[in-house]
Amino acid sequence: MMFGTHDLPLFIVSGLLLNIAPGPDSILIMARSAAQGWRAGSAAALGIGTGTCVHISAAALGLSAVLTTSALAFAAVKWLGAAYLIYMGLTMLLQKPGKVEVTAASLPMTYRKIFAQGFLTNILNPKVALFFLAFVPQFIAPASGHKALAFIVLGAIFNFNGMLWCHLLAFATAHASRRVCVPARVLRWLNRGTGALFLSFGARLALSDR
Repeated sequence: MMFGTHDLPLFIVSGLLLNIAPGPDSILIMARSAAQGWRAGSAAALGIGTGTCVHISAAALGLSAVLTTSALAFAAVKWLGAAYLIYMGLTMLLQKPGKVEVTAASLPMTYRKIFAQGFLTNILNPKVALFFLAFVPQFIAPASGHKALAFIVLGAIFNFNGMLWCHLLAFATAHASRRVCVPARVLRWLNRGTGALFLSFGARLALSDR
């Protein structure tokens, strides 16, 4: 038992499997990596990781518990997150055909803006906060006298493993996009497909219960 935790190997394996599961974060990393290279994908991943750090800290301090007890707080964060995902989806769907190419010049977004996209995609999803409140405590020893510390340690391990996966995804996507010459028409539909996915994520979040 380390820092009041238990079953650490099971926690690591479960966390890796959960990180690999596709979702808005993975889609954003792949989209930015394909459009602007691995550095853009890494910027998105770092934004996502920063958002996760905020969720972990809030959960450790008990702030995320407000989302489980306050319907108003949960609804506010949920609708903000859904609106942002829908906005990103519409932006991709309505993008002019001439701007969809797999080059750095195609989407001249700064890494700071991409980082912010990753951060907002993660931080505005209340289900991430609820996930940490539901998943992490299962691996904290009931007798631990420092449960907040144990929560932070487990959250840091989860986030570290998640960042490894996210950066691997960024590298793999960028490498594949360089090796495969994709026609512009196909790229347009891929971009629209990504936009449709973000729309579906936003709609699912908006229609979700607690």
